[in-house]
Amino acid sequence: MKPVIPILVLGLLFSCNNTAQVNPDQQAVINSAPIEVALQNGKAKAYFASGCFWCVEAVYESVKGVDEAISGYAGGHTKNPTYRSSNTGRTGHAEAVEVIYDPNVVSFSTLVDVYFASQDPTQVNGQGPDRGSQYRSIIFYQNQEQKDIILKKKTALEKQLGEHVAAEVYPFQKFWIAEDYHQNYERFNPDNPYIQNVSIPRLNRFKRNMPEVLKGNH
Repeated sequence: MKPVIPILVLGLLFSCNNTAQVNPDQQAVINSAPIEVALQNGKAKAYFASGCFWCVEAVYESVKGVDEAISGYAGGHTKNPTYRSSNTGRTGHAEAVEVIYDPNVVSFSTLVDVYFASQDPTQVNGQGPDRGSQYRSIIFYQNQEQKDIILKKKTALEKQLGEHVAAEVYPFQKFWIAEDYHQNYERFNPDNPYIQNVSIPRLNRFKRNMPEVLKGNH
């Protein structure tokens, strides 16, 4: 679990030793051809990494057209990553979410807008107090059309901000589902200090940024 105490301690633990390591195995992932996930019962899947997956899961589940967001790991070069192994920074994986959505209700393009509106897009190797390569920002594309959408929006945002946008752009390869206790963590643990002090404020900032995409009960 993410100890809350100390958000400062988190920063100290993860900022020094978890710089993303681009070794030949990791470079092979970056250079791979993307894998496209087929529609299932009319629903599509998209993959995003943006800091703590507890936070990102809650953001996407607030969006109209999203059925579910699942916490897990993606972007690395090892098989069967775990919370413990990904935290070493040596697996190449980032905490990520699998977003299951209805493309007739919400587009991939809008999901990318949600991504940028729900984070500090200039923060490298983390979001907020969570630091390290396992918390880095990555947007995964499954085909050339998605890659073009991502790059166009990233370039426009950099022009708007006048700063470099930290999100990496990766070809999607595989999503590994995280341990059961991570799923719907914010919903099931509303009184957890990390949820109170980091996750809920981040969700509320996003809601203020994009109220037009929220489900009716949010």
